[in-house]
Amino acid sequence: MATLEIRDLHVSVEADNATKEILKGVDLTVKQGETHAIMGPNGSGKSTLAYSLAGHPKYTITSGTVTLDGEDVLEMSVDERARAGLFLAMQYPVEIPGVSVSNFLRTSATAVRGEAPKLRTWVKEVKETMAQLQMDPAFAERNVNEGFSGGEKKRHEILQLELLKPKVAILDETDSGLDVDALRIVSEGVNRVRETGEVGTLLITHYTRILRYIKPDFVHVFANGRIAESGGAELADKLENEGYEAYVKGGAAA
Repeated sequence: MATLEIRDLHVSVEADNATKEILKGVDLTVKQGETHAIMGPNGSGKSTLAYSLAGHPKYTITSGTVTLDGEDVLEMSVDERARAGLFLAMQYPVEIPGVSVSNFLRTSATAVRGEAPKLRTWVKEVKETMAQLQMDPAFAERNVNEGFSGGEKKRHEILQLELLKPKVAILDETDSGLDVDALRIVSEGVNRVRETGEVGTLLITHYTRILRYIKPDFVHVFANGRIAESGGAELADKLENEGYEAYVKGGAAA
């Protein structure tokens, strides 16, 4: 069983010629088949956690450990983390001019699988997955995210998720900027991956609306760079009713 273990993780960034600590001791274990929702207000450190796990150079790990199946993630380069089974769906997917979606997907699959997928079966797999996400097949020949709407970019992220089949998927505010229909379609894609039981999911969000479609096994409240409280899906209902104010004030007081 694939397991991502985060222990006492501290992360800082350089801002305004000063070092600012964002994560202040995060402990979290995500096992294969589990879905964890990370919720919290703006500035609490949710996205910092996502990008630190993926290896973004902006973030400096000052202490703590991250392992995937016992292997030291922090010693891996960004591409090594991806090949090891970590996947990040970004809040703001970037455009890649000159690289078609079809070439990007097949190159990514080749890197992750260690060999190029057979073309005939691969084309069928891509078309079927795009159809499930209600993506126009013509998108396969367009440049990655270039001219895509916000919803189209998020569907493309989930298309990658379904095709690459990682061990752990980190979804950073995948619901942001989506209308009701796009949210439903994207959530259905995430649920198809979850139903395989082979992927651990770390779902980062501000709002509970995506949790109406994707039912988490665990909910964690992020505040002031730490996990302030953990519980089951019922914790999301509490947050819907009460918000984050008590956690923010409690962290400030501490």
